[in-house]
Amino acid sequence: MKQATNIEVKKNNRNRIFRYICEHETVSNPDISYDIKMSLPTVTQNTKELIERGLIEEIGELKSTGGRRAKALSVAANARQAVGIDITKNHIGLVLTNLKGEILEYERIFFPFAENEKYYRTVNEKLELFLEKTNVDRKIILGLGISFPGIVDINRKMIIHSHILGVDMVPFTSVSRFFSYPCYFINDANAGAYAEGIYSKNRERFFYISLSNTVGGAIFSNNALIQGDNFRCGEVGHMTIIPDGRLCYCGKKGCLDAYCSAMILSELTEGKLEYFFKALKENDKRIEKIWEEYIAYLSIAIHNIHMILDCDIVLGGYVGSYIEPFISSVRNKVREINTFSEDKIFLKACSHKTGAAALGAAFNVIERFIQQV
Repeated sequence: MKQATNIEVKKNNRNRIFRYICEHETVSNPDISYDIKMSLPTVTQNTKELIERGLIEEIGELKSTGGRRAKALSVAANARQAVGIDITKNHIGLVLTNLKGEILEYERIFFPFAENEKYYRTVNEKLELFLEKTNVDRKIILGLGISFPGIVDINRKMIIHSHILGVDMVPFTSVSRFFSYPCYFINDANAGAYAEGIYSKNRERFFYISLSNTVGGAIFSNNALIQGDNFRCGEVGHMTIIPDGRLCYCGKKGCLDAYCSAMILSELTEGKLEYFFKALKENDKRIEKIWEEYIAYLSIAIHNIHMILDCDIVLGGYVGSYIEPFISSVRNKVREINTFSEDKIFLKACSHKTGAAALGAAFNVIERFIQQV
């Protein structure tokens, strides 16, 4: 029992050290020892092992503070890489990232979803073509993160339900068998939240609203997602905003999704969301009126979520990627109905404006690796 405990202690120490190096550009052994309160010999032994494994590297020396100059250490960012795929009703998004969370390559492809073998075989072909463009060594790919719009049950290892894709009870293995890499599944809104939070030093706890062609949400807290008992935590798209209101695709009336889906806006401008926000910037009166109505409904959801959770709220998804120049108008709407005065701005635009769900799915793979180092 004692031996097993010692092994776990050593693994935990190595993990803490590696994570610290991943989170900083350049560090030294004394820096690590001081900041994570671990003895210098323990830190030095572990960084030596990590160098031998090719996960960190010496990149010179730091400036002297009076004594011998310390070796500068940095993560070997491209020693391992991960791929993320975001599967939607009409597209797939592909992203390649490394241990620092940098986007090395991104591509979005029009490819309507179909629940059959041909679809997944073609997705795999497109993935391999995508990787060929990057010249990545397949041996360093840790795995494939797959983002799905629907209820993704990690315990039962299946996609329980996706109304937008029209599938139910899909085992992970029925999808993963088409790919050459270990596959890890995640809900699309959870993936967007994960991308927003896992590498951020400023966002320890927040609610993420994904405003894409479907509306979703997720809670991120203490470097992890809060999943809920049935993996439905954060499903704000089907929160009732207007009793007996517009018909939602789920069959209910008055859902947030029926009022704040990205398609509400893009359908007015030839299916192109960027055209909508371009017209809004140019003070198109018709577009301004629609925008005011849109954010009026959105502000109700934001206010309700904030009253319950009392944390920052991040707007992401397709709309979130364009909203930053216009976010003051949303904040003003929320302020009008806010019960309390706020000392700080709690409503934020997302940081990741390109391929957030695919990126978050890839980050999920990277994080799993870091935990096991």
